[in-house]
Amino acid sequence: MDYAYPWAELIGRFKFHAEPGWAAALAALIRSAPGAQELLAPPSLVLPMPLAPSRLRERGYNQAFELARRLAPAQADARLLLRTRDTASQLGLDRAARLRNVRGAFAVEPLRADAVAGQTVVLVDDVMTTGASLHAAAEALLRAGAASVSALVVARTPAA
Repeated sequence: MDYAYPWAELIGRFKFHAEPGWAAALAALIRSAPGAQELLAPPSLVLPMPLAPSRLRERGYNQAFELARRLAPAQADARLLLRTRDTASQLGLDRAARLRNVRGAFAVEPLRADAVAGQTVVLVDDVMTTGASLHAAAEALLRAGAASVSALVVARTPAA
């Protein structure tokens, strides 16, 4: 769905105003998207987009993990894909700047890289604008040996 009224406000409340209770309803929207059920079928790994530690402390939870654990409780893993460094907020950046901003910002947990090898991975996030963060995370997973990487998001901005 487009990241527009009323969804933009609802997702903003979920993400920025400590209202994780919206996760179940938003996960149901994702699950109802064409092809989502097939992507989520085991044995897929379902990985939330990781937050920088500073953002996690600020928000108190990772909204992508809240979605992932409701989409596929047995397959969701918040400790396999890591954010290796803080990045500037993507808000207001154009596509080229977003790509530069997140280049090399993700990695697979080194002690668990074998868990990714040969696997189908589904990344979960709340909003996709240019796809820069999802692309950077997918590159890290493919380098670690994932067979394929797909993404499920609640909404896309009109620029996506």
